[in-house]
Amino acid sequence: MSAWLVWAVFAVALAIGELLTPGLFFLGPVAVAALAAAAAAALGGDWVADLAVFVVGSALSLGVLRPIARRHLKMPHAIRTGAAALVGARAVVVDQVDLNGGRVKIGGEVWRARPFDEGDVIEPGTQVQVAEIQGATALVYR
Repeated sequence: MSAWLVWAVFAVALAIGELLTPGLFFLGPVAVAALAAAAAAALGGDWVADLAVFVVGSALSLGVLRPIARRHLKMPHAIRTGAAALVGARAVVVDQVDLNGGRVKIGGEVWRARPFDEGDVIEPGTQVQVAEIQGATALVYR
């Protein structure tokens, strides 16, 4: 079996491992290094050169890519977009919010809402805060 093919299979295995361990982002950068080693092998490098490319590539990708990815995973609220940006926002109850639903106004838009605490009933005009967005429904609390 060709050396480049072994490195490519190793890279795929590492990528699959990364997908099965979300949040760590460790195996992904190493998979990138394995792809670089596969490229080195395909270009005719011997096993020492391939291994050197893999080791240096792993160190560089872990040192550069992993911190960038970790920063994005812990993205501050101010940078969030879409529905994720609404979590923590203030809203005003438009129609009574109870277990059966209701409506709130968040930043000028009216959203379907349910109370975060299931037994809670929130009257119109009450200021609430968005705890979570589930689909097109805001879960709110006082």
